[in-house]
Amino acid sequence: MKPIELYYWPTPNGWKITIALEEMGLPYNLHLVDIGAGDQFKPDFLKIAPNNRMPAIIDPDGPDGEPIAIFESGAILQYLARKTGKFGGTSERNRIEVDQWLMWQMGGLGPMAGQAHHFLKYAPAMEPPNDLPYAKDRYRNETGRLYGVLNRRLEGSDYVAGEFSIADMAIWPWACLWENQQQDLADFPHMAAWLDRMYARPAVKAGRDVAKDMRGNLQDNKKAQSVLFGQKAR
Repeated sequence: MKPIELYYWPTPNGWKITIALEEMGLPYNLHLVDIGAGDQFKPDFLKIAPNNRMPAIIDPDGPDGEPIAIFESGAILQYLARKTGKFGGTSERNRIEVDQWLMWQMGGLGPMAGQAHHFLKYAPAMEPPNDLPYAKDRYRNETGRLYGVLNRRLEGSDYVAGEFSIADMAIWPWACLWENQQQDLADFPHMAAWLDRMYARPAVKAGRDVAKDMRGNLQDNKKAQSVLFGQKAR
């Protein structure tokens, strides 16, 4: 089996794919996309990921044996689950469960937690500071509401779709950063147990650790802030 070419930076969306590749036992070659330096805008990368976001992959053994490039973390997870027959659901009913919780992460938790990170951590550290109480409350509260949904779902269930799946792989990288979103884990005991259960999986830990030394402190990196938060259409 030819290795998958993975375009990656150690962020929650990047971790989704390294966790999946590790869980599925798929070989991959790592290509670091330094988003703080603007690598996501390079023409060669835009051919793979036209939305100038990582992660992205190229699978040399794609459909009909032809290479295929895929961007968007949710689409990559679904593709890898279909390719391997793993973690996408073992019945039609279970596949629906997996899909709806994956979409919940993509359309809800990811964007809301990401905005919480921005307004709680990064915006106040910008030049000039952007300390916006309404935005901080808005995204902190909405993230907390979503964790309440997750916590209720996990009551009496080890994993979000019943079986361990790509939905867990998508949700965990954002949920494990609950402290940066100013949440109180004591409010979500079933989620807390799930967080520990997930990190006890060797492949989850291995995926989380890929290029971990490259993950810097964005609050102190003004150049990276300019690249990431000053983006305009190109």
